[in-house]
Amino acid sequence: MKNILQLLLVGLFAFSLHAAVPAKKPNIIFILADDLGYGDIGPFGQKIIHTPTLDQLAREGMKFTQHYAGNPVCAPSRCEFITGRHPGHGYVRNNHEIGSWYSFQGQLPLPVTEPSIAGALKSAGYVTGAFGKWGLGGGGSPGDPLKHGFDQFFGFNCQRHAHNYYPQYLDEDEGKFILTGNGNVSEKGDLSLSPGADPNDSASYARFIGQQYAPDLCRERALKFIRDNQDTPFFLYYPTTVPHLALQVPKDSLEEYRGKLDDRPYVGGNWYLPQQYPHAAYAAMVTRMDRDIGKMVRLVKSLGLEENTIFIFTSDNGAVFPLSGFDPVFFHSTGELRGYKGDVYEGGIRVPLIVRWKGHIPAGTTSTFVSGFEDWFPTLLELAGASNKVPKGLDGVSLVPTLLGGTQPPRPFLYREFPGGGGQLAMRVGDWKLVRQHLIGTPKKPASPTTELYNLATDPSEKDNVAQANPERVAELEKRVAEQHIPSKEFPFPLIDKPPVQ
Repeated sequence: MKNILQLLLVGLFAFSLHAAVPAKKPNIIFILADDLGYGDIGPFGQKIIHTPTLDQLAREGMKFTQHYAGNPVCAPSRCEFITGRHPGHGYVRNNHEIGSWYSFQGQLPLPVTEPSIAGALKSAGYVTGAFGKWGLGGGGSPGDPLKHGFDQFFGFNCQRHAHNYYPQYLDEDEGKFILTGNGNVSEKGDLSLSPGADPNDSASYARFIGQQYAPDLCRERALKFIRDNQDTPFFLYYPTTVPHLALQVPKDSLEEYRGKLDDRPYVGGNWYLPQQYPHAAYAAMVTRMDRDIGKMVRLVKSLGLEENTIFIFTSDNGAVFPLSGFDPVFFHSTGELRGYKGDVYEGGIRVPLIVRWKGHIPAGTTSTFVSGFEDWFPTLLELAGASNKVPKGLDGVSLVPTLLGGTQPPRPFLYREFPGGGGQLAMRVGDWKLVRQHLIGTPKKPASPTTELYNLATDPSEKDNVAQANPERVAELEKRVAEQHIPSKEFPFPLIDKPPVQ
């Protein structure tokens, strides 16, 4: 009798969740910040940078405190979101550029045979558009976003091109959109102040400032996409370049913070343009991004689409380490988490996540459910009433029960690997997290692989390595790693790859 009652309750709960998803397909706006740290916005503890729109979305929606980007660097993280495959199965597993410094052709193209969340939603009746940074293959290549389910694309196909916020052109579908007034802005080679220039004189920076700020143009295209498709279900992918280096922002936004923060000029170099007020510029970039999101929120409301539009905000990886004027310590960008972009420690892969869907997602709630970028493929397709469009063999779990205020079993594991820096991997099961690394050493002192184990429930900052005291737990997690890693020809991973048979 007890078992029968349990089955009835489970069935009733499943029915209630199904009933909570409306018959009308919801619009989806997925906003992906670039190198934004876990603690860089107000809802996740930021005290210096103003983010009123994201504060509002968190009050009106759900905040996830244990959400993981697909990877600790840009391209493979975006690959995981698009394809629904974690890094042990994904095609793109590191940033890999095609061409030379003066003739970049973008990043390693994503094959057209890979699954695509945009393609699946398009087959379910959605109009799809992407506005911002792609990084999975140049225009005309197999990785062109138009070959992966997007009806429109505007922005930067190449990640390297996106390092300058005042470029000479942006990619527009299969062509180029020429920007006027940015002709004197350096993109290659000369990235520092002129010899003898005074770093405290704003005139020294004039040649690095253009008239057309790329994120503004991407925002306007995104707003137009919403207006043009207000009468049909749409999927808007908005991978903004903010706040990735270089530190560049229009004067009207800079003025909010200029002179109010402890600032020292950054004179350029290290492949990034100079900035007279680096602290103020970073804060202003994040606040301007928040303002742009606010324009989307207000437009959706004015069109009467508020209760049928899902807003999702997250970041592609953690905050970058101190570099080229950026100061994560000043902003407390990683919160209490260890590590930065490029690390599989929490600071490199745990990212802020806010989801708002008025009338459906309980307002002002917080979820500790462990989730990742691979989960969005099944989640968005279920919300669209098109779970049958999810390809077999993907790695995510649907977050719909959690989003709609219910409960669901914890995910069996979450796996991340990154071949950069000699090789890093992380396997999380429950609160236990295995970290293995084989960082680059020197010819006289070669590095040895390390094995680390952390209990994130008691040690979220990953300070206390308890691997030696828990050999059975380490063995269990290493077994799961072996089950989840498929060797890649494009991205060899000596840390765990077995040598080929001779």
